[in-house]
Amino acid sequence: MNVDQALASSERIWEQEILPALERYIRIPNKSPAFDPDWVKSGHMEQAVQLIADWCRAQATHLPGLTVEVVRLKTADGKDRTPVIYMEVPGTRGEDTVLLYGHLDKQPEMTGWREGLTPWTPVREGDKLFGRGGADDGYSAFASLSALRLLKEQGVPHARCAIVIEACEESGSYDLPAYIEALAPRIGKPSLVVCLDSGCANYEQLWMTTSLRGMIAGNLRVDILTEGVHSGDATGVVASSMRIMRMLLSRVEDEATGHIKVQALHTEIPEGRRQQAKAAAQTMGDELFSKFPWVEGARPVTTDGVELVLNRTWRPALALTGVEGVPALASAGNVLRPFTTWKLSMRIPPRVDPKAAAKALKETLEKDPPYGAKVSFEGDKASVGWDAPPLAGWLSNAVESASKACFGKPAMAMGEGGTIPFMGMLGERFPEAQFLITGLLGPGSNAHGPNEFLHIPTGKKLTAAVASVVADHFKR
Repeated sequence: MNVDQALASSERIWEQEILPALERYIRIPNKSPAFDPDWVKSGHMEQAVQLIADWCRAQATHLPGLTVEVVRLKTADGKDRTPVIYMEVPGTRGEDTVLLYGHLDKQPEMTGWREGLTPWTPVREGDKLFGRGGADDGYSAFASLSALRLLKEQGVPHARCAIVIEACEESGSYDLPAYIEALAPRIGKPSLVVCLDSGCANYEQLWMTTSLRGMIAGNLRVDILTEGVHSGDATGVVASSMRIMRMLLSRVEDEATGHIKVQALHTEIPEGRRQQAKAAAQTMGDELFSKFPWVEGARPVTTDGVELVLNRTWRPALALTGVEGVPALASAGNVLRPFTTWKLSMRIPPRVDPKAAAKALKETLEKDPPYGAKVSFEGDKASVGWDAPPLAGWLSNAVESASKACFGKPAMAMGEGGTIPFMGMLGERFPEAQFLITGLLGPGSNAHGPNEFLHIPTGKKLTAAVASVVADHFKR
């Protein structure tokens, strides 16, 4: 592949075709089903599906034989599953398959967007396109087909390609197993999986994700009274639900260090991943923590770069993501509240069984409740992590070559702290496949939070880099 020609074509396609489509996509509030239970009625998901599917169908003029289908399945009780866009591009020859993956559902709005920005209004400022879902992960369908276009333009051979774009990744991909089962005969047995839903530690080189954490999410509720009572009358007699909540969380997390005390949530960190963490820490330096929007005077839990990389990739960590039972400040009376509910998000390392981990977490929180309070932890999500298989020599060389040619710097590899349930599913189903997991979620891009943006130059280079790897896959 002529890289200069590919980069020039990628520049043209992004500016003339992808970015206008992404701007229309950002305007659609197609929140994942976990955040929009009435997604069928609201119609936003359908609007996003049709926008992307129509754009993809138009690529048939550049990709002869391209097929695009919106696949729709139902649950056993007749409810609609979120749809999947399934596409195929014929290969030059042979029956080998490359599987490309992305998703089109979005996280909710979040507060804190700076003046002039909103989640559903695309705004381009220099190299950045702001708006919810552009980088996570709306660009993936456009970039996947565009990478294949770059190869077709130059007559570069490639394997048959199957593309899966799902619509409930941000809800844990609970619909995806049914689609993978239904589509399995059509997908075949891929020897390479390309996922564009991950991150990059900087915008200067191609980053390859080698592991992903899993996640346990659920609601921890503490009830101590049947109704609120006067705080002057009850405090000192009745332990507050918040105090009990603090006691329970101290069973799970050391509040001084963040260390998770439940052993079932830990795993042995492979030496190879420790070495990758060391190399990534050396490359990133202070950007490991300086990329976050700290308040003045705040600092990370440690300045040891290797430990920071391992903390966010191979160790469990707890976050509070939602609260119920707490009045707004304007209506907070002198009342001892009867209950408190927290939404807990526990990231778990690769190789940890999410069901066993969820069971251990539930038992730890619910046993021997302080003061006889009613305590319940109801999990609503248990997603498995993923650890990449040993990297084949051809893929290592292909990724290095693509990074140097398209970015001008060597490739880097690192685990990521987020969760992509599809990777765990594919790892089990296709244990012999190789994986290129990468993406645009770099410093400051703030996926899931306010001011999310897509770094446009990286998108253009990444598209050409994927084309280069797919070309090298054919030659292996």
